[in-house]
Amino acid sequence: MMMIEATSLALSGIRHGFFTRSGGVSGGPHASLNGGIGSQDAAGNVAENRARMAAVLGVEPHRFLTAYQIHSPTVAVADAPWTNETRPRADAIVTRLRALAIGVTTADCGPILLADPQAGVIGAAHAGWRGALGGVIEATVDAMERLGARRGEIRAAIGPMIRRQNYEVGPDLIARFAAEDRASNRFFHPAARDGHALFDLGGYIAARLTRAGVGQIEDVGLCTYADPERFFSYRRTTHRAEADYGRHVNAIALT
Repeated sequence: MMMIEATSLALSGIRHGFFTRSGGVSGGPHASLNGGIGSQDAAGNVAENRARMAAVLGVEPHRFLTAYQIHSPTVAVADAPWTNETRPRADAIVTRLRALAIGVTTADCGPILLADPQAGVIGAAHAGWRGALGGVIEATVDAMERLGARRGEIRAAIGPMIRRQNYEVGPDLIARFAAEDRASNRFFHPAARDGHALFDLGGYIAARLTRAGVGQIEDVGLCTYADPERFFSYRRTTHRAEADYGRHVNAIALT
């Protein structure tokens, strides 16, 4: 299976996909559909993989856009295609242009695809713990509103990411969330090691979307760490002491 689709975004005029690691040309730790421009994979392989993903979404390869992600709340507005060299430093992209796919790359962090089908506005956000805590979700919704969306009409789909059972975090992260977001305590669950916790990133993202007033939220519920056949995982790569890892692209387009 080359990609996973969310029921809530299976709409006329919209194409989207949470791409898996299947269906590409890369080998080794990047096998096979690696979309990571910043990975150690051959640039030609990455370009071919991204061209295949663009084709699935019905756009030209140069209109399949991702940003230089920095774990921030920064949102870029795509009002024209950009190149790999000119891509903005941001962790979310919004647009109202048709035949332009916008996406985020992930390998455990939470990808979110958003659409207001009535307004014809879409968004894609990269929400690791830093971005989610820092406000990337709310910033994305705000940016969509500035393009004409209404937050109550926005549909958000949360894609594959590392899930609670495989996401052990230490006391520093627990304390940081407690200090910055008092409502976050319920997303940390007891772990085997004293002082550590299992963090429900997917649940936390859904709660922030709800708090932002998003009208409909769907979570595909899949874990990148637990399924090496379908997904890349930064944490799994670290635990296995592998040299590098592939990146998924999660993208959406107005047709």
